[in-house]
Amino acid sequence: MFNPEQCLKERYQLQQKLGRTAAGRQTWLATDLQSNEQVTVKLLAFSPEMQWDEFKLFEREAQVLQALNHPRIPRYRDYFSLDKEAGLQLPWFGLVQDYIPGNSLQELLDKNKRFSEKQVRAIATQVLDILIYLHELSPPVLHRDIKPSNLILGEDKQVYLVDFGAVQAQAAVTGVTFTVVGTSGYAPLEQFWGRAVAASDLYALGATLIHLLTGIAPADLPQKEGRIYFRDRVSLDSQFITWIEQMTEIVLEKRFSTAKQAMKSLISGHVQPSNYTSSPVRGNIPKPSGSLIKLKANRDKLGITIPSPGLRKIRQYNLFIALIVVCLNLGAVFLLINLFMNAHGLISAIIVLMALIGIGTLWANTLGQKTHVLFDRNRKSLEIERQILLFKYGHQQINIMTIGNVFLMNRGSIYEIRIPSANYNYNYNLGGALGEKESTWLLQEILNWLYFK
Repeated sequence: MFNPEQCLKERYQLQQKLGRTAAGRQTWLATDLQSNEQVTVKLLAFSPEMQWDEFKLFEREAQVLQALNHPRIPRYRDYFSLDKEAGLQLPWFGLVQDYIPGNSLQELLDKNKRFSEKQVRAIATQVLDILIYLHELSPPVLHRDIKPSNLILGEDKQVYLVDFGAVQAQAAVTGVTFTVVGTSGYAPLEQFWGRAVAASDLYALGATLIHLLTGIAPADLPQKEGRIYFRDRVSLDSQFITWIEQMTEIVLEKRFSTAKQAMKSLISGHVQPSNYTSSPVRGNIPKPSGSLIKLKANRDKLGITIPSPGLRKIRQYNLFIALIVVCLNLGAVFLLINLFMNAHGLISAIIVLMALIGIGTLWANTLGQKTHVLFDRNRKSLEIERQILLFKYGHQQINIMTIGNVFLMNRGSIYEIRIPSANYNYNYNLGGALGEKESTWLLQEILNWLYFK
């Protein structure tokens, strides 16, 4: 689609792709031919498969960046569209910022870099300085996706905060949004329910510091009382550990409320223990219209039945199209049966029989699959069992008391619920083909039951 040396808007000459990006998105290192300076060009394709919220977030990123002025936030330069460019099948939108030479903290982690306590304290101080600036703007600006890959350690040894693709100007958003932003393991619960506040960025920073200190992503670490448990993996000043733990409290009210408060505590070394006894914020997102997931809950049990991906796909189409698909498949079956009845020779009969088995298997896998999930407090167990038609298989069972947290994971537009095992060497995944709204609602129901029932 785009190639090195290609010039966009007769101004930005592309040099090389930067990082790994999702389908329909590209990030390039380029040269601004007007200033002869290096810049970063983020590109987004406006395709029919794209969620409208994706474009709105991209547009919001450009609008917010124009108003920002901080030495460790890459400066906004330009925003443009490529809908009239020759050779492009889809409209593209571009966002141009200053290029920061250096490596992301994630790239350093991938190279087995281990960060000392002194280095992590310095990183925390610099990022908090950026967050104080963002959160004290009017309206406050929330980044909502702080993680190692969005923090650049520049050649000048300064830390830069990049990728404002999930940014929220707080006054512009009211109520609950279904747009899932942030990264599992770094985003706190209230952010999944569309209620991000300044302390949500503090949680993400705390989770990032834990990753830097342990070399392990927070989603792969055990949880203890809803908090990322890492004490046994590091040798640090006890007050610094306590400070990070307060940054990553699952209960919003137990966290530092502002970046300035967190900074003051970090510098002074004095952490005031919280005596707040409330439970984590409870989600109240309604069940999405048309969802085929069945859920039955009481104080002792939570039962969930998730239908096959194929059935959910057919449900998305209108009834007329669904009937056509069913009739075509039935027609193919009857045709093969007729051929089988009239087949001459053993080879012909075997071929037709194999085709019938293939169609039957396809139907069973796409329409006959179910996943049964049962959380049971009396038995202290979580049981997961798969089913195809009348046959059940793949039974799994774990002790419910070992569940520290439940995460929402996504691959592009496909979401699933992840439940880590006790020793975090295996993950139990639910869904596999859930959409954003359905998976967010299901995650909420599981967490509500675990914390509130």
